[in-house]
Amino acid sequence: MNEDNARFCLLAGLILLYLLCGAAVFSALERPFELRARHRWAQQLDEFTRTHSVSTAALHSLLRDYEEANGAGVRVDALRPRWDFSGAFYFVGTVVSTIGFGMNTPATISGKIFLIFYGLIGCAATILFFNLFLERIITMLAYIMRWFHERQLRSSGGAEALGGRTPHREDDSLEGWKPSVYYVMLILGVASVVIACSASTLYCTMEEWSYVDSLYFCFVAFSTIGFGDLVSSQRQQYESQGAYRLGNCLFILMGVCCIYSLFNVISIVIKQTLNWILAKLVCSRTGCRSLCCPRRSRKHAARRPAAVTGRGGARFKGNSVHPLQSQPGVQRYTGGSLDTAGDSETDGGAGGEAGRRLSGEMISVNEFNKVSLALLQKQLSDTAHHHGHAPQCHAHLNGFSGGVGAFAIMNNRLQETSGDR
Repeated sequence: MNEDNARFCLLAGLILLYLLCGAAVFSALERPFELRARHRWAQQLDEFTRTHSVSTAALHSLLRDYEEANGAGVRVDALRPRWDFSGAFYFVGTVVSTIGFGMNTPATISGKIFLIFYGLIGCAATILFFNLFLERIITMLAYIMRWFHERQLRSSGGAEALGGRTPHREDDSLEGWKPSVYYVMLILGVASVVIACSASTLYCTMEEWSYVDSLYFCFVAFSTIGFGDLVSSQRQQYESQGAYRLGNCLFILMGVCCIYSLFNVISIVIKQTLNWILAKLVCSRTGCRSLCCPRRSRKHAARRPAAVTGRGGARFKGNSVHPLQSQPGVQRYTGGSLDTAGDSETDGGAGGEAGRRLSGEMISVNEFNKVSLALLQKQLSDTAHHHGHAPQCHAHLNGFSGGVGAFAIMNNRLQETSGDR
């Protein structure tokens, strides 16, 4: 079994184990409450039928009618209209963002058919928006991280690196500095927490929810899970209603964008963890006769100094992407970290693999798995070193712009194939 299939099977097995553990935990937490609620409801029905001399069958028929009306948006307490313009706008927002609270759904056949086509285009456009948002987040973070790194150099006496003289260590050089993907994950996580806590304070005041319920709603909404048990801005009247509804939309928009970006970065870290587990498994099976072992990798790297040293003798660090002095399009993957060389992240491997670029295929699984971390870090590095302007090789081509992650790989593949034809 090759590395890609092994990673896929390992991930599938871990996800299955994760689901089994989650099911066990939620069953232990929620099952007793469900049983108590069923028992209490049965007692209430029995007491109501005896007190008001109503047959159980007639009461059940009334409750079924209410459930049907509830699906159309009818509630005991007065709520905002579901299908006026503002209510419909809130609905289409939950559709294209894939949140799907479910508090109102189309009831007519024409509405259901229109939703299919509307959601197809709207969801695709929103995914594109999220990817472009991720690019701009990376650009902003690259500027911020580079600014802090410059200040650190000045405060630590590394001003000679800023003046153009070659420093002794890579960390003392702005040219050799590469932003870490883990810092990006930390910053996005902090930003998501700040947005969620701020939104929860607003919901506690306006919706009269507890703070825990507000945090729970924020995660469910921002991650586009959208259970619909708690939905904001549904009452008929609020104090400062216009300002609250605007703030609610802005919080949901910012939260969804940040959580989407955070999920992308976490998925890269998960892939790195899978690579590490696979390397350990191969190491234990082969007795460290391969490059999967870190010790063997370091010895192998010592024999090939050109692969681990760059300009000025700077050494390459793990989880950093550095251009190598080698043939264009060559990629080296060792022990979960990826070094890339050449002008295109989607070029094939060395030798005959480079010819695959002209074959017309969009993207291979191997490229998807191995380049995502490099793309994210290279975007950070290029943005920081080129002041927001990508190198010439990443300029606009055929109306497309460079992207991040799998989106960038597919973009570049489309550019290459359309250009060749």
